[in-house]
Amino acid sequence: MPDWLKDAVFYEIYPQTFCDSNGDGIGDIKGIESKLDYVMSLGCNAIWLNPVYDSPFMDAGYDVRDYYKVAERYGTNDDLKHLFETAHEKGIKILLDLVPGHTSDQNEWFLKSKRPEKNDYTGRYIWTDCVWEAPPQYRLLCGITDRDGNYMVNYFSSQPALNYGFNKITHPAWQKSPTDPDCVATVEALKDIMRYWLNMGCDGFRVDMADSLVKNEDGEKPETCKVWKNVRAMLDKEFPDAAIVSEWCNPKVSVGAGFHSDFYLDHDTNGYRILFRDKNWETGECKAVFGKNGKGDITKFLDEYLDDLKGTKGKGYISFITCNHDTPRMTRMFSELEAKIAYSFIFMMPGVPFLYYGDEIGMKYMEGLTSKEGGFSRTGTRTPMQWDSTANCGFSTADADKLYLPVDTGADAVTVEKAEADPDSILNTLRKVIAIRHENTDLQSDGDFEVIYAVKEKYPFIFKRGEFFIAVNPTEDVQKAPFAFDCNTVFEIGNHSREGSYLVMQPQTISLLRLEK
Repeated sequence: MPDWLKDAVFYEIYPQTFCDSNGDGIGDIKGIESKLDYVMSLGCNAIWLNPVYDSPFMDAGYDVRDYYKVAERYGTNDDLKHLFETAHEKGIKILLDLVPGHTSDQNEWFLKSKRPEKNDYTGRYIWTDCVWEAPPQYRLLCGITDRDGNYMVNYFSSQPALNYGFNKITHPAWQKSPTDPDCVATVEALKDIMRYWLNMGCDGFRVDMADSLVKNEDGEKPETCKVWKNVRAMLDKEFPDAAIVSEWCNPKVSVGAGFHSDFYLDHDTNGYRILFRDKNWETGECKAVFGKNGKGDITKFLDEYLDDLKGTKGKGYISFITCNHDTPRMTRMFSELEAKIAYSFIFMMPGVPFLYYGDEIGMKYMEGLTSKEGGFSRTGTRTPMQWDSTANCGFSTADADKLYLPVDTGADAVTVEKAEADPDSILNTLRKVIAIRHENTDLQSDGDFEVIYAVKEKYPFIFKRGEFFIAVNPTEDVQKAPFAFDCNTVFEIGNHSREGSYLVMQPQTISLLRLEK
């Protein structure tokens, strides 16, 4: 386990919309490098960088044409190497985004795989044995190559699925076992890609769709787990300080498979949605725990989370996110104050937290945008970072119509410049919270978590981490709970008081308290 993860706080950067250094309307690596001091000022000591590989950008870079080359619009391999070096000088780690399950249909591997004559890449992707074989349970593209067969895609038609084999073989003529030499070769190629960038200076990888490799696999996905255990063995031997974080959202399984941390994502009925995203968009009714109307139920979250926490304790971490490039920003359903309390809570929790660019200033989810590079409903979360009051909010000197996506031009548009000047802004609030986290090991990734007060459909929620208590009342009503501890206030949004043996929390309050010694 890389020791640096114990106190890691990540900042996710979507490269095409973070900072444009050359005025072409698209963010780039040199732009990111120019903002490293800003990242440091947040208290973030690690970065997750969304894909920067060469790509035709049918899916914003998650369709990789060349795993070994930086896309020209972002810069060069040397630029990325220099970013690693500069970040390391400042004490910042960088994870690249690894896309192991599919490539672009323009990738050289696929161009060779679709040739009718057999070659070293014939089995690198999943093909049926003839063009007339197209089982409806699979996403297959039919009759568009000279090769006699149809190929599987992971989702978009431009993303042919790499071949890691099938757990349950239902069509023996073309489905291979994970131990087939072609599938083993795919795993070895993945490891070589990782070696290349780790030797270049990156500190590990966030892994896209990490649970999707071996097909026809349910439940705990044992064959996909074997792939990642193989990868982890390589890392432990050759790059023991490198970290891998999975997009899996099943931490007991993914950590057991070798990942150091797993994202807690916005999936139907899971704990993350219960906390932050549970809203009926037709009626407008919000049942999220952190919604101000007080209709949430913290026990639904705890039923899942405590089991996951127990299953990963001492083995790996759970990563809470403020948002990511696939998820509507929390400000779409929460007010600034609701979001501020929710974000503060995230950085007081165990595990390795991730802050999505722009969330620290309360950027909006931009409604109604035309899909960009396969973004569709996700496009509104991928708009340019808003830095200051200059043209294009300081993102780029290009003409507005040349920008990758439009910036928020509203009179109430948030910027870093405005947030810096407001001591109560989300930005300055999170700086305080993250600084306190860094200063106290009890609040870091390995720290304990103990529930003190959590009652079905009631508030507040109180939990303990070492010598600290965190009490949360996101509702618009005064809430109180039995509390028998004498504490000092370390940090607070809103305020609390004591009435005998009760803790009384004013509306929309989160309190970080330290036990008196």
